[in-house]
Amino acid sequence: MSIFSRLFSNHKRNTINSGNDGIHHKSGGFFPSSSTDDEYFDIVNGVPRSGDGYLYNAWVNIAVNILIRNIARADFVVKKEGDDVKTGPLYELFRRPNAALSRYDLWKETAAWWNLEGEAFWWFGPDYTGGLPKELYVLNPRKLRHEGYGSGAVHGGITNKVRRWFYHAGTELIPILSDELIHFRDWNPWNPVRGVNPLLSISLDLEQDYYANKANSQLLKNNAIPQGILKTEQTLRPEEAEQLERRWETKYGAVKAGRKIAVLGKGTSFEPLSFTPEVVKLFELKRWNLYTILAKYGIPPRVANINDKSTSLSGKDTSEQHSAFWKYTLIPILRQFEQILESQFFTRFGLKETGVFDLWDIPELQDSEDAQSKRDIAEINAGLKTINDVLKERGKDTKPWGDTWYRPKNLIPIGKEEQ
Repeated sequence: MSIFSRLFSNHKRNTINSGNDGIHHKSGGFFPSSSTDDEYFDIVNGVPRSGDGYLYNAWVNIAVNILIRNIARADFVVKKEGDDVKTGPLYELFRRPNAALSRYDLWKETAAWWNLEGEAFWWFGPDYTGGLPKELYVLNPRKLRHEGYGSGAVHGGITNKVRRWFYHAGTELIPILSDELIHFRDWNPWNPVRGVNPLLSISLDLEQDYYANKANSQLLKNNAIPQGILKTEQTLRPEEAEQLERRWETKYGAVKAGRKIAVLGKGTSFEPLSFTPEVVKLFELKRWNLYTILAKYGIPPRVANINDKSTSLSGKDTSEQHSAFWKYTLIPILRQFEQILESQFFTRFGLKETGVFDLWDIPELQDSEDAQSKRDIAEINAGLKTINDVLKERGKDTKPWGDTWYRPKNLIPIGKEEQ
């Protein structure tokens, strides 16, 4: 059945059970089972929920974009017996997931949902009938609902098997079997079949930042100090004040920058207001929230182009933070993606191939790779390692001659005089 048939067919709406835990996972937390666009906004209070931080919080948007751009830079390659697969259906599937999606966008969109919702879904497409899929589509997790898992099964609460999912498309729910999906899911202690929104734990910080932004905007709007003041000891009627202002502008020109002339009479004086300590705290709060968001996503300040005044912006420090960003943030995510695909794709279809991210051409990792190579060479020369020891550590094939240690020519045995 085509996607258009599913969308516009007059099938009855399916009901969705909440599952054993009795709650539904939605963007920004756990919301009622009804699905509308309004569920992502707090209509009563007029503020966005934490799941919409990508839209309403600048630094969430910046952090997520930094993550997805860099994750998409890593080439995903299919390997068989240690060699890259460069032809065949598997190669074509990951090279061009579908007619409208490139391999770069496949991982960019997957990483985006992962960092916004704690999960991502790949669908095998409307024409999938079984076997190895020919297409991959990235679905919006916010529109997916699951049927009650473990229904009628003794071990249902342990295996967390979901028979069907339902994709919310307008007024219809499109049923999708679990065998048609790959589910990238981060651990969720509240719902064992869904991921957890990473912004949930800092939802109060995002809410505070939202109100701080509103307060700062209101402060700037109401902090219009007039560029000129006309003072007189006479009592002025409103029409006299306006006439005095027009005469001044006619003779000396209108005030620029959209400001007005203040006309004060009868000894009235103007005194501008200064920022209160409470207002200053708002700016400090925003700075704290900035570092909270970056820490949540594992992004060092240098990677986000933030210059901390407490340290100098040296090239070495910047390079180290970019390298640490890959080692301790991006690579663990990529390894998790590899393991999910290993179990839900390659093993499921009984494939001899496997998929890995090739990181050898990432410049941020080259310095550490060069340093490691120098250490390996030094240990080989010292006899602490063989060439095959190094190849095994790097996950590469060994050499037939690699177990033999060759002593460098410049080494002289102790006690033997140099000839």
